Amino acid sequence: MSESTERPLAVSAPEAAPSPRADLHDAVGWIVLGLVVVLASWRMDRLEDQHINPLTVPGLVPGLLGVGMMILGVIVGLRSVRHGALHQTPVPLGPDQRARRKRVLLATALCCLYSLVLIGHGLPFWLASSTYVTGSILAFDRISPDPAKRRIDLHAVVKALLIGVSTSIIVWLVFERLFLVRLP
Repeated sequence: MSESTERPLAVSAPEAAPSPRADLHDAVGWIVLGLVVVLASWRMDRLEDQHINPLTVPGLVPGLLGVGMMILGVIVGLRSVRHGALHQTPVPLGPDQRARRKRVLLATALCCLYSLVLIGHGLPFWLASSTYVTGSILAFDRISPDPAKRRIDLHAVVKALLIGVSTSIIVWLVFERLFLVRLP
């Protein structure tokens, strides 16, 4: 086969720009997430009893990032309303969009499970993180569009366990040894 007639290995269809209505939903999500981050950072200990500089209190940077998320969410929301988000009829989701939404919801649920249940409730960090990474790999394999990946066998479980344990040990070592941050 000559070079001029070869086809590229992977060709992806161009993605359509998100609708104004989808942008409005995203804007609301960013505003809510920013608000949660601001509230959580406000509740952090300010270490006043240690007389530290107010510009170095824990929660300052996350709080500023949360405010930034809210501001950018408002900007995206205003832009989407200006482009007709409130007057646009909802378009039914196609199979690709449903699969994408399913993956986003799974990722959100796994992150919430990790941060609200696994971390800070008695489990050592390495065990909680190993469980999270291993479970995430297996869960995403299970909903993969590739039928070969959807079948969870012993090889897939061992591979996910090795990745999960390795990841948690590396993260633990980096935080404990390099950053000198004691993890739960």
